[in-house]
Amino acid sequence: MRSWLSVTLCCAVLVGGCQSTTGSTSDQTGESGLPTVSASELPDEARQTLVLIAQGGPFRFSQDGATFLNREGLLPPRPAGYYTEYTVVTPGEFDRGARRIVAGDGGDHYYTADHYASFREVTTQ
Repeated sequence: MRSWLSVTLCCAVLVGGCQSTTGSTSDQTGESGLPTVSASELPDEARQTLVLIAQGGPFRFSQDGATFLNREGLLPPRPAGYYTEYTVVTPGEFDRGARRIVAGDGGDHYYTADHYASFREVTTQ
């Protein structure tokens, strides 16, 4: 079961809220120490993926919901099994593409547009 942050993200995505009053959040860092991105600033497909995560699916790809091992070491260190990964559909791609949302058991979410080479922590602000 996902935490209150997942529910908050889902609600923010559905109502189109969470607009930052100070502009882009990409120059700020989150609790993880990573750059942040507001859920409202994510691509439409990433916002839809957040909604599906909060709802528990259904997901398009069999790999969605698989354990993400953080082999790159870019996300905060957590016990094995803490993170799961979900595909963010990329228009024009015939496979899963490079975009993902990685969700933590604590309700934390991270977006990568470059297949785990970099991450941004998803915020509701």
